[in-house]
Amino acid sequence: MRILVTGACAVTGRSVARSLRISKVFGQDLELIGGDIDVNIYGFYEKLYDKIYVLPRGFSEEYVALINKIIKEEKVDAAIVVPEIEVMFWSKHPFDIPHLVPDSKFCDVAISKERLFAMLEGTGWIPKSQKFNKELLDDETFTKSIRYPVWIRDASDGTASAKGAFKAENLDGLKAWTMINGNTSHFQISEYLPGKNYGCFCLFKNGQLKKMAIAERIEYLMSKVAVSGITGNTCKGKLLNDKTISNRAKEVIDYVCKQTNTVMNGMVVVDMRADENGDPKVTEINIRHVAFSSSFANAGFNLAEYHLLCTLNREDELSPGLEKIYPENNYILRDVDGLPIYVNDYHPFKVGECY
Repeated sequence: MRILVTGACAVTGRSVARSLRISKVFGQDLELIGGDIDVNIYGFYEKLYDKIYVLPRGFSEEYVALINKIIKEEKVDAAIVVPEIEVMFWSKHPFDIPHLVPDSKFCDVAISKERLFAMLEGTGWIPKSQKFNKELLDDETFTKSIRYPVWIRDASDGTASAKGAFKAENLDGLKAWTMINGNTSHFQISEYLPGKNYGCFCLFKNGQLKKMAIAERIEYLMSKVAVSGITGNTCKGKLLNDKTISNRAKEVIDYVCKQTNTVMNGMVVVDMRADENGDPKVTEINIRHVAFSSSFANAGFNLAEYHLLCTLNREDELSPGLEKIYPENNYILRDVDGLPIYVNDYHPFKVGECY
């Protein structure tokens, strides 16, 4: 079995590859072919893949020709597309190989925080928010209407890892942040959500929800280097079973599908953050796996394996059950120089005890 993984060297691509490497279904009969631009060269030397092809930036004829060459010469059986901009491209220009991505019309909405929030306006599922540009800072009527604190973020298509995000406590903070991020043209400001941070993984095939998993992000790697405290990669988290979170994710996905007249396929991750009352509000929809995928695999719930089985029309081989039930005290731990660790039953350490 030869599988192409695009975005191979980024954190999420490597998370997918690790998950497939420990798959009980595919692990013994698996060759991984990676494709990536040469940004994170660490991934080229990590040896997670049997081969990695260097792809061009953008989606020119060169990209199309190279992907077709890889598929043909490597005799690839299926592909898992990871970067959102590549998911977008494959949804509109599918290659002749099994792959499972959302419909292009769904992608067009989900990849844009502005378009997603505009579609969900009035549902009560999103934080109060609005488009924002620097010129509005000169509008006294606008600035006097702001209720602080607010969350400001880069709202350009495909932004991730809290790019351009900041908790502004006052007007001076807003002005300073727009000056620091002078190259950003699309901002969004929202009410600040102080509650817990969730990601709900949803795997679909022909409109049917096949697998679901929920993670809580508690702390982030190197959080001190980001003004927002969010770097996109969790260093401490939990795997959860929470009907409030899963129901919110399902109703949001169903709503966007109805509005775009699409049938859901592939993996989407609905990010949410709770307000002061604990009500989860949708902050974005990722049209791909996120880095937490391998943490679920380490806990015995291999989302990349399930994704590949659905891609190959082998859903009858999926493990039973929509979700896995996790113990209350589980922890997911990650560090810069180490692989993710799943702790089944974590208890705080006590001084003087030996572990």
